[in-house]
Amino acid sequence: MKRILSISTLFIAIAFVISGCSTGRKTIAIEEGWELIGETKVNFVKDKGSMDVMNTNLYTAIRFKVEKKPIKLKGLYIVFPNGDKLSPLIDAVVEADQFSREIAVAPEGRNIRSIDFNYRSKGNIFKGRAKVLVFGKRYIAPTATPRSN
Repeated sequence: MKRILSISTLFIAIAFVISGCSTGRKTIAIEEGWELIGETKVNFVKDKGSMDVMNTNLYTAIRFKVEKKPIKLKGLYIVFPNGDKLSPLIDAVVEADQFSREIAVAPEGRNIRSIDFNYRSKGNIFKGRAKVLVFGKRYIAPTATPRSN
């Protein structure tokens, strides 16, 4: 009887260990042509965020997705490798688990060095911070069609 009890206790312990080993990271479904280029948690004190884009891909547009809490985007600066900045007018509330509008970067695609944004946090710090994900729409060069003679 004691042997059966100890074996069942061992199986229960193994089940708890296995269930606790998951990463806790969820999978994000991304539309074709879009890729995740950065993420950050909002700061209740500064109300500013900045993220470096760590690749050399060309993007035609960006958009934000906010998780957990809504934020109000008040300003946006897209910084290019040569130091030029694009600052589209933006003053919008992005609700939790929703996307912002698509923000055009360049029709022929441009490399992005960093993205700086100003926002206003909604809610309070005791209920958690919002997470901001930034997606870029990759530039796909048109394929040349062969001429027929």
